[in-house]
Amino acid sequence: MKSKKEKSTDQDDTPKVKERNIRKLQKQVEELTKEKDKIFEQLQRVSADYTNYQKRTPKQIADSVSYEKKSIIRSLLPSLDNFDHALAGAESAESAESVIEGMRLIFAHLLDALRAHGVKIIETKGQQFDPALHEAVMQKAETDKADGIILEEFQRGYTLNGQVVRPSKVIVNKLPADDIAEDINEDGDEGEEASQADQENDTDRQE
Repeated sequence: MKSKKEKSTDQDDTPKVKERNIRKLQKQVEELTKEKDKIFEQLQRVSADYTNYQKRTPKQIADSVSYEKKSIIRSLLPSLDNFDHALAGAESAESAESVIEGMRLIFAHLLDALRAHGVKIIETKGQQFDPALHEAVMQKAETDKADGIILEEFQRGYTLNGQVVRPSKVIVNKLPADDIAEDINEDGDEGEEASQADQENDTDRQE
């Protein structure tokens, strides 16, 4: 059993321990409060930055679009000036050929201006029909040409940086099914004849 002196010491230490614990807890509370305030300030800054970003972004996009429009229009103005001069001089032109030549030059200049912005003409005549690039407005049957070949261009198409702005409107060669089968058979016969010729050449070399 504890003596009276030891019991007295324990009773004296108890308030001191409690006081130390209270001070420790108060210190932790103060540190947590400071950390909370710091995080809250950071959150407020992030929120303000995001709000400003939302306000700036539409204006930046609008400014960028406006700049691109100005750039395109500026590149087309020389062609417009040339066209204006050509119209003014058409009445006094000595021949229709000179007017036509002027139109060709204006067209070439306009096309160069569009190419500078990534515009390209879609190839058509003699090409295989591609639904991603071409729009068939009519079909013809020309037996001396392969099925699916583009025969004529009705309206020129263009791409911008590889993406179709407007597909080319074309007339496509469409052979009857019998003619297609006949072409396939002829190709097969030619292949067999070539194979037989190769085998005969191999036999001659072995002999």
